[in-house]
Amino acid sequence: MKIVETSLDDVKLILPTVFEDSRGFFYESFNKKTFGSMIKEDVTFVQDNHSKSRQGVLRGLHFQSPPHEQGKLVRVLAGEIYDVVVDIRANSPAFGRWHAELLSASNRKQLWIPTGYAHGFLTLSDTAEVSYKTTDYWHKASEVTIRWNDPTLAIPWPALQVPIITSTKDAVGIEFASLTAR
Repeated sequence: MKIVETSLDDVKLILPTVFEDSRGFFYESFNKKTFGSMIKEDVTFVQDNHSKSRQGVLRGLHFQSPPHEQGKLVRVLAGEIYDVVVDIRANSPAFGRWHAELLSASNRKQLWIPTGYAHGFLTLSDTAEVSYKTTDYWHKASEVTIRWNDPTLAIPWPALQVPIITSTKDAVGIEFASLTAR
C-alpha cells in the first residue's frame, strides 16, 4: 500500500498494491496495522456502508456533528465517481478548501477522510457502487448536509450529459457560510 498526500491536511489517497495474473487480481483493501502506521493514527471502524447510484446522482456534502463525527475510508467497487472532501474545521487554515479525486473500480484508489471534513460524490459512470467504512455509527440527529452547489465553495462538478439527481435532503442543504455561525 502507498499513501499519497492531498491538498488537505490528513486527507490521504491510498493506492493498494495489486497482484494481477491470468486469473484476475488480488489486493488487500484494508489492514488495520498497515493503515494505522501509514496515517499515524489508531483508527477503529464500526460500520461499513455500500451504495449504488446511477449516472448523475450526487450524494452530499455530508458530515456528522460532534460528538458523532465520522472518519471515512471510501472506495469504489464498480464504476467511477468524482469524490469531494471539504475542510469544515473552524480553526483550520484550510477551512472551506476542498479536494477532489476520481475514484473508480479500475484505479482502485481509496480516500481516507478523517473527522472534520464534509464528503460527497457525483456518479460519472452509468452506475457506481461505493463502499465506505466509518469510525462512528450513523446518527440521524447529528447528520448535516451542505449544499452541493454552494456558491462560497464553488466546487466545479464535472458536466454530464444527464441532469444532477439529488435526494430532497441534499437539495436543501445548509449554506457553507452558516458553519461559521455554529
